[in-house]
Amino acid sequence: MEPLFELEMKVRDYECDLQGIVNNANYQHYIEHTRHEFLESCGLSFAKLHEDHIDVVVARINMSFKTPLKSGDRFLSQLSLKKEHIKYVFLQNIYRLPDRKLVMRAEVDCVALVNGVLQDVPALDSVFQPNIIKECLA
Repeated sequence: MEPLFELEMKVRDYECDLQGIVNNANYQHYIEHTRHEFLESCGLSFAKLHEDHIDVVVARINMSFKTPLKSGDRFLSQLSLKKEHIKYVFLQNIYRLPDRKLVMRAEVDCVALVNGVLQDVPALDSVFQPNIIKECLA
């Protein structure tokens, strides 16, 4: 899928383990930050959704690591999105810069809870239409 959104970041020293590479758990932070920035770029505030009793939560993550990042590396975090029934599936890749070597792939299934109950959220669905996303990212 063509990426809908991308965010450039840099590895910080404390994110690395004794081997000198980014600890695997930190990749979840990177891709979560990318999802939050994507929501914000679409005019959706994660905090405002919560205030409105809508919580978008991760139901499942599948990550595949290809090339490690090291301290000081710059990287590009990309995101695509599709809807499958009640879940939003974020397809996320991270590429090392400047060579754009694939670092990791992730598939993140998210669902919405409204007042603690799993359900569709038409307001999210309308924002996540491909034509609306293109407009808000333009």
